[in-house]
Amino acid sequence: MLIGVPKEIKNHEYRIGLTPSGARELASHGHKVLVQRDGGKAIGLTDEMYEKAGAEIVDSAEEIFKRADMIIKVKEPQPVECAMLRPGQILYTYLHLAPDPEQTAALVKSGCTAIAYETVTDRKGGLPLLAPMSEVAGRMSIQAGAHALEKAQGGAGVLLGGVPGVKPANVLVLGGGVVGLNAARMAMGLNARVTILDRSLDRLKYIDELYGDRITTLYSTIDTVEELLPHADLVIGAVLIPGAAAPKLVSRAQLKLMKPGSVLVDVAIDQGGCFETSKATTHQNPTFEVDGIIHYCVANMPGGVARTSTFALTNATLPYAVKLANKGVQAMLEDEHLLNGLNVHAGKITFEAVARDLGYDYVPAATALRG
Repeated sequence: MLIGVPKEIKNHEYRIGLTPSGARELASHGHKVLVQRDGGKAIGLTDEMYEKAGAEIVDSAEEIFKRADMIIKVKEPQPVECAMLRPGQILYTYLHLAPDPEQTAALVKSGCTAIAYETVTDRKGGLPLLAPMSEVAGRMSIQAGAHALEKAQGGAGVLLGGVPGVKPANVLVLGGGVVGLNAARMAMGLNARVTILDRSLDRLKYIDELYGDRITTLYSTIDTVEELLPHADLVIGAVLIPGAAAPKLVSRAQLKLMKPGSVLVDVAIDQGGCFETSKATTHQNPTFEVDGIIHYCVANMPGGVARTSTFALTNATLPYAVKLANKGVQAMLEDEHLLNGLNVHAGKITFEAVARDLGYDYVPAATALRG
Protein backbone atom coordinates (compact mmCIF):
# COMPACT_ATOMS: atom_id res chain seq x y z
CA MET A 1 0.00 0.00 0.00
CA LEU A 2 1.08 3.59 -0.65
CA ILE A 3 0.82 5.58 2.57
CA GLY A 4 0.90 9.38 2.72
CA VAL A 5 1.85 11.56 5.68
CA PRO A 6 1.09 15.26 5.04
CA LYS A 7 2.30 18.18 7.11
CA GLU A 8 -0.30 19.34 9.64
CA ILE A 9 -1.78 22.75 8.83
CA LYS A 10 -3.91 23.53 11.89
CA ASN A 11 -2.84 26.60 13.87
CA HIS A 12 0.35 25.89 15.87
CA GLU A 13 0.15 22.15 15.15
CA TYR A 14 3.66 20.73 14.95
CA ARG A 15 2.94 17.04 15.42
CA ILE A 16 3.21 14.64 12.50
CA GLY A 17 1.26 11.44 11.91
CA LEU A 18 4.24 9.09 11.73
CA THR A 19 7.79 9.03 13.11
CA PRO A 20 10.75 7.85 11.01
CA SER A 21 10.71 4.65 13.05
CA GLY A 22 7.07 4.16 12.10
CA ALA A 23 7.89 4.74 8.44
CA ARG A 24 10.63 2.11 8.63
CA GLU A 25 8.24 -0.35 10.22
CA LEU A 26 5.72 0.08 7.40
CA ALA A 27 8.47 -0.16 4.80
CA SER A 28 9.62 -3.45 6.37
CA HIS A 29 6.15 -4.85 5.58
CA GLY A 30 6.58 -3.98 1.92
CA HIS A 31 4.70 -0.69 1.90
CA LYS A 32 5.80 2.67 0.52
CA VAL A 33 5.57 5.84 2.61
CA LEU A 34 5.33 9.40 1.29
CA VAL A 35 6.14 12.21 3.73
CA GLN A 36 5.64 15.89 2.96
CA ARG A 37 8.84 17.91 2.94
CA ASP A 38 9.66 19.42 6.36
CA GLY A 39 6.60 17.70 7.86
CA GLY A 40 8.46 16.87 11.08
CA LYS A 41 11.18 19.52 10.94
CA ALA A 42 9.70 21.64 13.74
CA ILE A 43 10.17 18.77 16.23
CA GLY A 44 13.56 17.61 15.03
CA LEU A 45 12.39 14.88 12.63
CA THR A 46 14.26 15.78 9.46
CA ASP A 47 13.61 14.72 5.88
CA GLU A 48 16.94 12.88 5.96
CA MET A 49 15.71 10.78 8.88
CA TYR A 50 12.60 9.78 6.94
CA GLU A 51 14.60 9.02 3.80
CA LYS A 52 16.97 6.84 5.82
CA ALA A 53 13.89 4.99 7.10
CA GLY A 54 12.86 4.28 3.50
CA ALA A 55 10.28 7.02 2.95
CA GLU A 56 10.00 9.24 -0.11
CA ILE A 57 9.92 13.00 0.49
CA VAL A 58 7.42 14.91 -1.65
CA ASP A 59 6.95 18.66 -1.93
CA SER A 60 3.21 19.11 -1.53
CA ALA A 61 0.17 17.84 0.30
CA GLU A 62 -1.64 17.78 -3.04
CA GLU A 63 0.75 15.14 -4.32
CA ILE A 64 0.34 13.05 -1.18
CA PHE A 65 -3.47 13.13 -1.31
CA LYS A 66 -3.42 12.39 -5.04
CA ARG A 67 -1.09 9.39 -4.83
CA ALA A 68 -1.65 7.75 -1.44
CA ASP A 69 -4.04 4.89 -0.72
CA MET A 70 -4.06 5.77 2.98
CA ILE A 71 -3.51 9.13 4.65
CA ILE A 72 -2.10 9.14 8.19
CA LYS A 73 -2.56 12.41 10.07
CA VAL A 74 -2.87 13.76 13.59
CA LYS A 75 -5.63 16.36 13.56
CA GLU A 76 -8.94 16.34 11.75
CA PRO A 77 -8.65 17.27 8.07
CA GLN A 78 -9.12 20.95 7.36
CA PRO A 79 -11.53 22.00 4.56
CA VAL A 80 -8.77 22.20 1.96
CA GLU A 81 -7.69 18.66 2.90
CA CYS A 82 -11.23 17.28 2.88
CA ALA A 83 -11.57 18.57 -0.68
CA MET A 84 -8.59 16.43 -1.74
CA LEU A 85 -9.92 13.16 -0.32
CA ARG A 86 -11.42 10.67 -2.77
CA PRO A 87 -13.65 7.58 -2.77
CA GLY A 88 -11.91 4.46 -1.51
CA GLN A 89 -9.06 6.38 0.13
CA ILE A 90 -8.45 5.59 3.81
CA LEU A 91 -8.09 8.49 6.24
CA TYR A 92 -6.59 7.49 9.60
CA THR A 93 -6.52 10.34 12.15
CA TYR A 94 -8.38 12.08 14.98
CA LEU A 95 -11.78 13.24 13.70
CA HIS A 96 -14.04 14.37 16.60
CA LEU A 97 -17.03 14.56 14.27
CA ALA A 98 -19.94 14.93 16.72
CA PRO A 99 -19.48 18.70 17.30
CA ASP A 100 -18.29 19.35 13.73
CA PRO A 101 -21.08 19.15 11.13
CA GLU A 102 -19.02 20.89 8.43
CA GLN A 103 -16.18 18.35 8.56
CA THR A 104 -18.67 15.49 8.71
CA ALA A 105 -20.48 16.71 5.61
CA ALA A 106 -17.18 17.10 3.76
CA LEU A 107 -16.07 13.56 4.63
CA VAL A 108 -19.44 12.14 3.59
CA LYS A 109 -19.20 14.01 0.28
CA SER A 110 -15.64 12.78 -0.35
CA GLY A 111 -16.62 9.11 -0.31
CA CYS A 112 -13.49 8.23 1.68
CA THR A 113 -13.11 5.70 4.48
CA ALA A 114 -12.48 7.72 7.64
CA ILE A 115 -11.17 5.99 10.76
CA ALA A 116 -11.12 8.00 13.99
CA TYR A 117 -8.35 7.34 16.49
CA GLU A 118 -10.65 8.38 19.31
CA THR A 119 -13.21 5.59 18.79
CA VAL A 120 -10.89 2.60 18.26
CA THR A 121 -11.34 0.33 21.28
CA ASP A 122 -9.45 -2.47 23.04
CA ARG A 123 -10.37 -5.67 24.87
CA LYS A 124 -10.62 -3.83 28.18
CA GLY A 125 -13.14 -1.32 26.86
CA GLY A 126 -10.52 1.41 26.68
CA LEU A 127 -9.61 3.82 23.88
CA PRO A 128 -5.96 2.96 23.17
CA LEU A 129 -5.35 5.56 20.46
CA LEU A 130 -6.94 8.37 22.46
CA ALA A 131 -5.19 7.42 25.71
CA PRO A 132 -1.68 8.76 24.95
CA MET A 133 -2.98 12.19 23.97
CA SER A 134 -5.36 12.13 26.94
CA GLU A 135 -2.37 11.50 29.18
CA VAL A 136 -0.54 14.44 27.61
CA ALA A 137 -3.57 16.75 27.73
CA GLY A 138 -4.34 15.83 31.33
CA ARG A 139 -0.82 16.65 32.45
CA MET A 140 -0.70 19.81 30.34
CA SER A 141 -4.03 21.01 31.73
CA ILE A 142 -2.44 21.63 35.11
CA GLN A 143 0.59 23.53 33.84
CA ALA A 144 -1.66 25.54 31.49
CA GLY A 145 -4.10 26.23 34.31
CA ALA A 146 -1.32 27.18 36.70
CA HIS A 147 0.01 29.67 34.15
CA ALA A 148 -3.46 31.11 33.54
CA LEU A 149 -3.86 31.64 37.30
CA GLU A 150 -0.95 34.08 37.26
CA LYS A 151 -2.07 37.68 37.64
CA ALA A 152 -0.30 38.81 34.46
CA GLN A 153 -2.43 36.29 32.53
CA GLY A 154 -5.67 37.60 34.02
CA GLY A 155 -5.91 35.05 36.80
CA ALA A 156 -6.32 35.52 40.52
CA GLY A 157 -2.58 35.43 41.22
CA VAL A 158 -2.63 32.08 43.02
CA LEU A 159 0.27 29.61 43.20
CA LEU A 160 -1.06 26.05 42.95
CA GLY A 161 1.12 24.61 45.69
CA GLY A 162 1.12 27.64 47.97
CA VAL A 163 4.14 28.16 50.22
CA PRO A 164 4.75 27.59 53.94
CA GLY A 165 2.22 29.69 55.77
CA VAL A 166 -0.04 30.13 52.71
CA LYS A 167 -2.64 27.54 51.76
CA PRO A 168 -2.39 25.81 48.37
CA ALA A 169 -4.94 26.16 45.59
CA ASN A 170 -8.02 23.96 45.25
CA VAL A 171 -8.14 22.00 41.99
CA LEU A 172 -11.46 20.44 40.94
CA VAL A 173 -11.28 17.74 38.26
CA LEU A 174 -14.54 16.81 36.53
CA GLY A 175 -14.06 13.28 35.27
CA GLY A 176 -11.85 10.49 36.58
CA GLY A 177 -10.78 8.91 33.31
CA VAL A 178 -7.35 9.07 31.71
CA VAL A 179 -7.37 12.87 31.38
CA GLY A 180 -8.73 13.44 34.85
CA LEU A 181 -6.40 11.04 36.62
CA ASN A 182 -3.32 12.48 34.88
CA ALA A 183 -4.45 16.00 35.73
CA ALA A 184 -4.99 15.02 39.35
CA ARG A 185 -1.54 13.41 39.56
CA MET A 186 0.14 16.56 38.25
CA ALA A 187 -1.83 18.83 40.56
CA MET A 188 -1.09 16.60 43.51
CA GLY A 189 2.60 16.65 42.58
CA LEU A 190 2.51 20.45 42.80
CA ASN A 191 1.00 20.15 46.29
CA ALA A 192 -2.43 21.48 45.33
CA ARG A 193 -5.55 20.20 47.07
CA VAL A 194 -7.29 17.94 44.56
CA THR A 195 -10.87 16.73 44.26
CA ILE A 196 -12.06 14.38 41.49
CA LEU A 197 -15.71 13.96 40.55
CA ASP A 198 -16.99 11.01 38.54
CA ARG A 199 -20.18 8.98 38.14
CA SER A 200 -18.45 5.61 38.12
CA LEU A 201 -18.18 4.29 41.65
CA ASP A 202 -15.73 1.67 40.44
CA ARG A 203 -13.47 4.40 39.05
CA LEU A 204 -13.70 6.44 42.25
CA LYS A 205 -12.85 3.33 44.27
CA TYR A 206 -9.84 2.68 42.03
CA ILE A 207 -8.55 6.25 42.47
CA ASP A 208 -9.13 6.08 46.21
CA GLU A 209 -7.17 2.83 46.43
CA LEU A 210 -4.30 4.44 44.51
CA TYR A 211 -4.02 7.69 46.44
CA GLY A 212 -6.09 7.43 49.62
CA ASP A 213 -6.64 10.76 51.33
CA ARG A 214 -4.16 12.56 49.07
CA ILE A 215 -7.05 13.02 46.59
CA THR A 216 -10.69 13.55 47.55
CA THR A 217 -13.10 11.49 45.44
CA LEU A 218 -16.77 12.44 45.18
CA TYR A 219 -19.76 11.22 43.19
CA SER A 220 -20.66 13.79 40.55
CA THR A 221 -24.05 15.49 40.80
CA ILE A 222 -25.24 19.01 40.01
CA ASP A 223 -25.37 19.73 43.74
CA THR A 224 -21.80 18.51 44.26
CA VAL A 225 -20.48 20.66 41.41
CA GLU A 226 -22.28 23.73 42.75
CA GLU A 227 -21.01 23.04 46.26
CA LEU A 228 -17.39 22.88 45.09
CA LEU A 229 -17.24 25.66 42.48
CA PRO A 230 -17.06 28.55 45.03
CA HIS A 231 -13.90 27.03 46.53
CA ALA A 232 -12.15 26.02 43.30
CA ASP A 233 -9.22 28.02 41.96
CA LEU A 234 -8.77 25.75 38.94
CA VAL A 235 -11.40 23.50 37.32
CA ILE A 236 -10.40 20.84 34.78
CA GLY A 237 -13.10 19.61 32.40
CA ALA A 238 -12.11 16.01 31.66
CA VAL A 239 -15.33 14.23 30.67
CA LEU A 240 -15.70 12.00 27.61
CA ILE A 241 -18.51 10.11 25.95
CA PRO A 242 -16.72 8.20 23.17
CA GLY A 243 -17.52 9.72 19.79
CA ALA A 244 -20.33 11.90 21.12
CA ALA A 245 -20.59 15.55 22.10
CA ALA A 246 -19.40 16.27 25.64
CA PRO A 247 -22.08 16.97 28.28
CA LYS A 248 -22.22 20.51 29.68
CA LEU A 249 -21.28 20.29 33.36
CA VAL A 250 -20.89 23.99 34.24
CA SER A 251 -23.43 26.53 32.99
CA ARG A 252 -22.89 30.24 32.52
CA ALA A 253 -25.11 30.93 35.50
CA GLN A 254 -22.86 28.75 37.66
CA LEU A 255 -19.81 30.89 36.81
CA LYS A 256 -21.22 33.42 39.27
CA LEU A 257 -20.52 30.90 42.04
CA MET A 258 -16.78 31.04 41.30
CA LYS A 259 -14.15 33.42 42.59
CA PRO A 260 -13.04 36.14 40.15
CA GLY A 261 -9.83 35.14 38.41
CA SER A 262 -10.48 31.42 38.76
CA VAL A 263 -9.61 29.28 35.75
CA LEU A 264 -11.51 26.71 33.69
CA VAL A 265 -9.48 24.36 31.46
CA ASP A 266 -11.73 22.49 29.02
CA VAL A 267 -9.90 19.40 27.82
CA ALA A 268 -13.16 18.17 26.25
CA ILE A 269 -13.23 21.06 23.76
CA ASP A 270 -12.48 18.71 20.83
CA GLN A 271 -15.87 17.13 21.53
CA GLY A 272 -17.66 20.46 21.91
CA GLY A 273 -16.55 21.30 25.45
CA CYS A 274 -18.04 20.53 28.86
CA PHE A 275 -18.56 24.15 29.97
CA GLU A 276 -21.45 26.12 28.47
CA THR A 277 -19.20 29.14 27.90
CA SER A 278 -16.39 27.23 26.19
CA LYS A 279 -15.27 28.00 22.64
CA ALA A 280 -12.24 26.55 20.89
CA THR A 281 -9.02 28.56 21.13
CA THR A 282 -5.47 28.10 19.80
CA HIS A 283 -1.99 28.04 21.30
CA GLN A 284 -1.55 31.51 19.80
CA ASN A 285 -4.50 32.94 21.77
CA PRO A 286 -5.28 30.26 24.36
CA THR A 287 -7.52 32.05 26.86
CA PHE A 288 -10.52 34.32 27.11
CA GLU A 289 -12.60 35.70 29.98
CA VAL A 290 -16.31 35.32 30.68
CA ASP A 291 -17.89 36.90 33.78
CA GLY A 292 -14.50 37.25 35.44
CA ILE A 293 -13.54 33.59 34.89
CA ILE A 294 -10.54 32.71 32.69
CA HIS A 295 -11.20 29.96 30.10
CA TYR A 296 -8.43 27.88 28.50
CA CYS A 297 -9.93 25.91 25.60
CA VAL A 298 -7.10 25.01 23.22
CA ALA A 299 -8.41 22.36 20.83
CA ASN A 300 -5.05 20.69 20.22
CA MET A 301 -3.38 20.88 23.61
CA PRO A 302 -0.87 18.06 22.97
CA GLY A 303 0.41 20.03 19.98
CA GLY A 304 2.09 22.31 22.51
CA VAL A 305 4.50 19.48 23.34
CA ALA A 306 4.57 18.18 19.81
CA ARG A 307 7.69 16.02 19.98
CA THR A 308 6.58 14.06 23.05
CA SER A 309 3.08 13.77 21.60
CA THR A 310 4.21 12.54 18.18
CA PHE A 311 6.24 9.68 19.63
CA ALA A 312 3.50 8.74 22.10
CA LEU A 313 0.86 8.79 19.36
CA THR A 314 2.86 6.73 16.85
CA ASN A 315 3.55 4.13 19.55
CA ALA A 316 -0.22 3.61 19.82
CA THR A 317 -1.37 4.04 16.21
CA LEU A 318 1.36 2.13 14.38
CA PRO A 319 0.14 -1.45 15.00
CA TYR A 320 -3.26 -0.58 13.53
CA ALA A 321 -1.63 1.31 10.64
CA VAL A 322 0.31 -1.85 9.77
CA LYS A 323 -2.91 -3.91 9.85
CA LEU A 324 -4.67 -1.43 7.56
CA ALA A 325 -1.71 -1.28 5.19
CA ASN A 326 -1.46 -5.07 5.04
CA LYS A 327 -5.14 -5.85 4.55
CA GLY A 328 -6.98 -2.62 3.69
CA VAL A 329 -10.60 -2.37 4.87
CA GLN A 330 -10.60 -6.15 5.42
CA ALA A 331 -8.51 -5.45 8.53
CA MET A 332 -11.53 -3.84 10.14
CA LEU A 333 -13.77 -6.82 9.39
CA GLU A 334 -11.20 -9.04 11.12
CA ASP A 335 -10.71 -6.77 14.16
CA GLU A 336 -13.83 -5.54 15.95
CA HIS A 337 -11.84 -2.95 17.89
CA LEU A 338 -10.44 -1.37 14.75
CA LEU A 339 -13.93 -1.60 13.23
CA ASN A 340 -15.19 0.61 16.07
CA GLY A 341 -12.91 3.32 14.72
CA LEU A 342 -14.78 3.55 11.41
CA ASN A 343 -16.87 6.74 11.42
CA VAL A 344 -17.49 7.36 7.70
CA HIS A 345 -17.42 5.00 4.72
CA ALA A 346 -18.51 5.64 1.13
CA GLY A 347 -20.80 8.49 2.09
CA LYS A 348 -22.37 6.73 5.09
CA ILE A 349 -22.05 7.52 8.81
CA THR A 350 -20.97 4.34 10.57
CA PHE A 351 -20.63 5.52 14.17
CA GLU A 352 -23.94 5.67 15.99
CA ALA A 353 -23.23 8.62 18.31
CA VAL A 354 -22.12 10.80 15.40
CA ALA A 355 -25.22 9.90 13.38
CA ARG A 356 -27.47 10.64 16.36
CA ASP A 357 -25.84 13.95 17.29
CA LEU A 358 -25.76 15.26 13.72
CA GLY A 359 -29.00 13.84 12.36
CA TYR A 360 -27.65 11.30 9.84
CA ASP A 361 -28.94 7.84 9.12
CA TYR A 362 -26.76 5.31 10.92
CA VAL A 363 -25.32 2.36 9.00
CA PRO A 364 -23.43 -0.21 11.10
CA ALA A 365 -19.76 -0.25 10.16
CA ALA A 366 -19.63 -3.92 9.12
CA THR A 367 -22.73 -3.48 6.97
CA ALA A 368 -21.25 -0.46 5.23
CA LEU A 369 -17.94 -2.22 4.53
CA ARG A 370 -19.65 -5.29 3.07
CA GLY A 371 -21.54 -2.98 0.74
